[in-house]
Amino acid sequence: MEITKLYESWCKNAVEDQDLIAELESIRGNEKEIYERFYTALKFGTAGLRGVIGVGTNRMNIYVVRQATQGLANYVINKYGKGAVAISHDSRIKADLFMIEAAKVLAANGIKTYITTELQPTPVLSYLVRYFKCQAGIMVTASHNPAKYNGYKAYGEDGCQMTDNAAQAVYDEITKLDIFSDVKTMDFDEAIEKGLIEYVDDSVYDSYLDCVLEQQVNPGICADADISVVYTPLNGAGNKLVRKVLSKIGVKEINVVKEQEMPDGNFTTCPYPNPEIKEALQKGLELCEEKQPDLLLATDPDSDRVGIAVKDYDGSYRLITGNEDGVMLTNYILSCKKANGTLPEKPVVVKTIVSTKLINKLCEKYDCELKNVLTGFKYIGEVILNLEKKGEENRYLFGFEESYGYLSGTYVRDKDAVVASMLICEMTAYYKKQGKSLAEVIDGLYEEFGYYLNQTFAFEFEGAEGMQKMADLMSSTRENLPASVGKYKVVKVSDYQLKKETDLVTGEVEQLTLPTSNVIALHLEGDNGVIIRPSGTEPKIKLYITAVGTDKVNAIAVCDEIVAASKQLLGL
Repeated sequence: MEITKLYESWCKNAVEDQDLIAELESIRGNEKEIYERFYTALKFGTAGLRGVIGVGTNRMNIYVVRQATQGLANYVINKYGKGAVAISHDSRIKADLFMIEAAKVLAANGIKTYITTELQPTPVLSYLVRYFKCQAGIMVTASHNPAKYNGYKAYGEDGCQMTDNAAQAVYDEITKLDIFSDVKTMDFDEAIEKGLIEYVDDSVYDSYLDCVLEQQVNPGICADADISVVYTPLNGAGNKLVRKVLSKIGVKEINVVKEQEMPDGNFTTCPYPNPEIKEALQKGLELCEEKQPDLLLATDPDSDRVGIAVKDYDGSYRLITGNEDGVMLTNYILSCKKANGTLPEKPVVVKTIVSTKLINKLCEKYDCELKNVLTGFKYIGEVILNLEKKGEENRYLFGFEESYGYLSGTYVRDKDAVVASMLICEMTAYYKKQGKSLAEVIDGLYEEFGYYLNQTFAFEFEGAEGMQKMADLMSSTRENLPASVGKYKVVKVSDYQLKKETDLVTGEVEQLTLPTSNVIALHLEGDNGVIIRPSGTEPKIKLYITAVGTDKVNAIAVCDEIVAASKQLLGL
């Protein structure tokens, strides 16, 4: 439909949300603003939907949410005949409204829907899908994006985010629908009365917490070690459950950052609420200076990821990377379970291909199988599912990704900042009883295995022209593979789109079994490496650099050389 006609159609039909009515009127006659909102539609993918809140097909609003949910309903009915769906939300602007609107569409299609009475962490939604044996799940969140964004994560019956095939099937259904005339909806109170929409009982959250508590490695150690914590939920969904689980394991002193304690989708004190960046943790770090805790914990708005800072040798607070936290947690779980005799036979640890290779050394030390998967926690969930099918789920110990996502246990199929926060506190207490800080622990691992420095760099390519440039860059790299990056020889190339791995030393070629993905990994001598991939959610090319040195200074020098050579190689 021509954009002006599309705009007029919205003016005529979008009459239920006063904010949208006002926005439509405010852009009347402004071709640029109208174009920006209507030139395309948000595409439904494995991460569901994500976009700026506002009016139009290229924005997050009740009509886009309804249309997507009708597509999901059609998919569920086509595949299962009937079904059930669980829905929750975080603290995002209009998140509770979008949850209700999605529930009304599902109910109108005869699909039983379970909704939460208040905001909940994303892993709880994954748990609800499995608990109620649903065929799908919806989490209304935009993760760590700025306040103007909202989103809609879709889950399959296994509690993992949707696979490529399932997401494509839902998208195909969505594209058949007129956003106004082809979407069913019903009165919310009527749906409640008919039992088509049901609120989740508090006892279900208690059962989720019981599953989290089962992942303790050394129960009672937090009370014995008397640790203190500064915690910030970054105005998101983690506040209640993280504090509750920490209290249950014996953390007596939990100092919460007051400005970031309560849900607030405006994120006024952390405009980019991402625990990966220092600015988001600034308020927490300020409180650390006052309280002098053992640990700073920060969970992102939907509480599936957690960042930490620990006291350094000079009394300041050191930010710990996602890779470092993942390595320490893996080491803690493996070493303690081996010592207390609870390490299963043939234990399994899972990491994404862009996460640190230091974990390889740890797994070798403990004779643990390491599985590498593509970026996206659903692939870690898939490993758990495959183990479960063989009756071997107890072999799974831990999974993590460099972007601060961790999971111990098989009760959910997504990263979980609640269980990660618990284990981080337990780990802190364990080493405190030995007279060690976590700064000393990670430095000790570097001394034992080598200093593995991992850095991620992102390069933006805006608009349609930018997307083409990204595609050309990946094709050019694939067709002109380098013999070296700087002074470091390329010894192996893994191409996840061509699904082959070539050993440049022996000439041997192996087939890769992971799903097809537009990713190229250059393995360099000395265990160094460069991974190149387009972002799945943003118009960016990402470089993941691994630099190995004898110490931090040496590793930084190695990293700088590899980064400079990689940028020159790719023309960035």
